[in-house]
Amino acid sequence: ETEECRIAHPVVKCTYCRTEYQQESKTNTICKKCAQNVQLYGTPKPCQYCNIIAAFIGNKCQRCTNSEKKYGPPYSCEQCKQQCAFDRKDDRKKVDGKLLCWLCTLSYKRVLQKTKEQRKHLSSSSRASHQEKEQYSRLSGGGHYNSQKTLSTSSIQNEIPKKKSKFESITTNGDSFSPDLALDSPGTDHFVIIAQLKEEVATLKKMLHQKDQMILEKEKKITELKADFQYQESQMRAKMNQMEKTHKEVTEQLQAKNRELLKQAAALSKSKKSEKSGAITSP
Repeated sequence: ETEECRIAHPVVKCTYCRTEYQQESKTNTICKKCAQNVQLYGTPKPCQYCNIIAAFIGNKCQRCTNSEKKYGPPYSCEQCKQQCAFDRKDDRKKVDGKLLCWLCTLSYKRVLQKTKEQRKHLSSSSRASHQEKEQYSRLSGGGHYNSQKTLSTSSIQNEIPKKKSKFESITTNGDSFSPDLALDSPGTDHFVIIAQLKEEVATLKKMLHQKDQMILEKEKKITELKADFQYQESQMRAKMNQMEKTHKEVTEQLQAKNRELLKQAAALSKSKKSEKSGAITSP
């Protein structure tokens, strides 16, 4: 890749799964795999083991799910102390036998690589200095050779401890993996922790936004239900009023008919009495 390509498409870590990928644009902060999962399953949750925001299905990320199936339940990471370190025996050989989680393993390997490069640089610098001084002593003449050689050796011995002390001071202020393996970029572990905290804050903000949306939806639903209840109540009252009115009218009609029948019965009874009295009085 050309320098322009590397500048235009730098290698960055995915906001969700923390895997390195080549960024196509500044607005693109997640890898293609996570982008596809977001479309399929929505925003991921923090994994219950490693706490990386990559649990699209259930409460575990795919990496921890696969590792659990292959290596068994997780152990406590010797570095970050989270219960997310799987016993990968082959990988432990590469990190001095330490039981580390995935993120801490990557960080540790970077520390080892930078330490190796630093030691190689120090060794090559020492050899170059020794060769230069030896060449100078030869050019200075035989009489001065022994004294110059002694001076050169003394200078090298003085030079190496200085660099070593500097190396140790860097180690003391650097990574906390071990006293002689801390030449990673400033605060590798701190960077990981800060990145995780940023992810957690971003996740909490998203969750808060989702909660607010849910509350708004619920309030909207409650308002709709209240309106529907009031409408149903008004309809019920109108129906009850109508039924009461109809019942009253029917009752009045029945009472009027009953009164009419009573009058007719009384008239018939009077007529029969008259007929009987007339029959009795006749010779």
